[in-house]
Amino acid sequence: MDTWDGRLPRAAGMRPYAVRFTARLTARHRIPLDWSVASLRVVDRLIDGLRKGGADADADAVRDTLAGLGAYVGEVLVRRAGGVWVDLDADQRAWFAQPVGVRLPDGRVWNPLGKVRNRFETGGPEESLQTFYLTLHGRARRTAA
Repeated sequence: MDTWDGRLPRAAGMRPYAVRFTARLTARHRIPLDWSVASLRVVDRLIDGLRKGGADADADAVRDTLAGLGAYVGEVLVRRAGGVWVDLDADQRAWFAQPVGVRLPDGRVWNPLGKVRNRFETGGPEESLQTFYLTLHGRARRTAA
């Protein structure tokens, strides 16, 4: 089975999923998502816009957009922090309420999909995705872009 629920791919499919989502979003709207840490600030603004726009009226559209943004954030962790997408075990799925996460070099597993959902639900600065990245424990220190 390649997906968890017919929508979200397993760990092996998350990179292509994130790339497809980002290509569609940037082609239509010229949004500067370039897989950089700085682009996570753009993701914060996109989610804030969804909240202010009353996007909860179309739950499917919001769910798919948030999943795509979560995949984007996770892929930034993979590309910039040395992470790898992983399928979560049953206990982790119950804890994170997500089927996949990102394991960083120190072995810790992070939940970018859940972090995006938290940003959407609360909208507070404490849920900033850029801050999330900058305060991650266990990320690889990379200087090259």
